[in-house]
Amino acid sequence: MIERLSLNSLKFFYYVARYESMTIAAEKLFVTQGAVSKQLKNLEDSLGFSLFIRETRKLRLTSEGEVLFDCCQQVFQHIDQCLMQLQDKTKAQRNLVLSCEPTLAMKWLIPRLAQFKQLYPDFEVSLFTGGGAVNFKDQNIDLALRRDDFDWGKAIYSEKIADEYMLCVATKNNSRHAKQMFISTSRPRLWQHFKETHKGQYQDCKKSSLEHFYLCIEACLAGLGATVVSAYMVEREIKYQMLELLHPVYQDGSAYFLLSAQPFEDDMRKVLFRDWLSAEMRASQLRFGLS
Repeated sequence: MIERLSLNSLKFFYYVARYESMTIAAEKLFVTQGAVSKQLKNLEDSLGFSLFIRETRKLRLTSEGEVLFDCCQQVFQHIDQCLMQLQDKTKAQRNLVLSCEPTLAMKWLIPRLAQFKQLYPDFEVSLFTGGGAVNFKDQNIDLALRRDDFDWGKAIYSEKIADEYMLCVATKNNSRHAKQMFISTSRPRLWQHFKETHKGQYQDCKKSSLEHFYLCIEACLAGLGATVVSAYMVEREIKYQMLELLHPVYQDGSAYFLLSAQPFEDDMRKVLFRDWLSAEMRASQLRFGLS
């Protein structure tokens, strides 16, 4: 069967299935949308069945398409690993330098890096903390994990990793009468957006501003009040009942993106880290019962 199929068409199928969009797939593959559509049609004609259900705003995989997509993911991951091993040894062993927002790095990413090292022992991930715009060349950075709260420009390659989810937490003793709310100044609209989301519930609550989320979390753990924070940053504290939710998790409309100065596909280490990061954030969402 494989001798009748174009391997290039499988690559095109993989990208369309991953992004649920022929437009985005075309951008990632540096081809026209018409070229993508033609490859998909050729593949479906060769297979004799449809791979997608065409909806108004996106494409949805058929049951056969889901099976093929799972297979392609596994195959392409094996190819990625093989290519990385065949790359120049010096480059493969060079550190992958990542810039990440401080509290997310401290509370969520660092505890998981040992697992990544076990999966991919051929290179190290060096971590620097920072937020906002990044100068990849001057700072010698390969990747940056950022929220989409600023314009990084068209010259930067970006991949969406996960949506942001926020929650309000306090210790058990303070959960019912939290009158002090610690808010990070790193997100200027956080307090206003929270009050708009929970109308009338926190009019008498006193806001205290701290520079970083990890300071807000520590103040909260010390029993000084409540805080509004990213769900990813307090996953451990929720799991071990050090903090409890005052309200259901909600979305603030932002998302985390992985940024690079060069195409991700030019460096297999970036591809592997991107895919691992996406899977880990999805796992965190599932622990909070989010889809």
